Amino acid sequence: MRYIIIGAGAIGGTVGGRLAEAGQEVVLVARGAHRTALAEDGLRLRVPEGELTHQLPVVAGPDELGTLRADDVLVLAVKTQDSEAALQAWGPAPVAGGGTAAERLPLVCAQNGVESPRLALRRFRRVYAVCVWLPSTHREPGVVSAAGTPLTGILHLGRYPHGADDAIRSIAADLEKAHFEAPVVADVARWQYAKLLSNLGNTLEAVSGPVSGPSAEALLERVRAEGAAVLDAAGIAYTSVEEQRAARGDKVTLVPLDGVPRGGGSSWQSLSRGAGSIEADYLNGEIALLGRLHGVPTPLNELLQRLANAFAQQRKAPGSLPLPELIRLADDAVGALRAD
Repeated sequence: MRYIIIGAGAIGGTVGGRLAEAGQEVVLVARGAHRTALAEDGLRLRVPEGELTHQLPVVAGPDELGTLRADDVLVLAVKTQDSEAALQAWGPAPVAGGGTAAERLPLVCAQNGVESPRLALRRFRRVYAVCVWLPSTHREPGVVSAAGTPLTGILHLGRYPHGADDAIRSIAADLEKAHFEAPVVADVARWQYAKLLSNLGNTLEAVSGPVSGPSAEALLERVRAEGAAVLDAAGIAYTSVEEQRAARGDKVTLVPLDGVPRGGGSSWQSLSRGAGSIEADYLNGEIALLGRLHGVPTPLNELLQRLANAFAQQRKAPGSLPLPELIRLADDAVGALRAD
């Protein structure tokens, strides 16, 4: 199989680089300065073994590849806010022997949140979802860092909305050869919703810095409790903290990487790159949406969604809102709801 990594950032670049290292054929899809750096200098993947450089084909879209192959696997790794544009571009791409990518090829959504597989299923017949637990960073064009060892990450995979088949088992086998654990599960959404609860803290970190100390941890606990209450009201199953901890164990230990400064999560990285957009609408915004649908108030997640979007649009520096001010805003949001 040939893997076409649509969005060669932190997740896509790491997955693509590790697959290439394991001998798989990989094409990277990127844009702007990142694409230029990848094309000129290769993908520089910084991992505990050192810096690995992979000279891989790089394209901006399907037109540059021409007719796709029947054994191609599309891996969607853009941020969710960019999914629709990517699906529109790649769905109609012709495949050798007839038909289009949307009709014939597997599309694997390796992203945070839960919305992209649903978006993809409107266009693609064969959609697969991934619960991504892959600590990685992309802040510099052409460079991706992943500090996990002995495994780079753990990727639960399954057909969307449920089930499994030979195609995803073959993909999982390739990932298992490439420094990942890749369990195939029939209930991948259950793992994704648990990861969604974990990712609710991404925006807190992005606007006020690392979540450390009792005050920040207490606020994060309130945000996640709000999310859990919404999922429970909606009747949505999610794996417990204990089940996640048992699955991960000590398989992925983060180590300092030479020349790689400490970074933050995906939302923090978006702000640090000045990307102009952020995934908050599909993390905290997902909780806000479900809360409105099921009559559960979500003032804290709405606040973080709003702040993160403002930070992205105004290109504010990550972590620049003092934590005491954020806590005050959170208390005000909850108080205003009670007053209503």
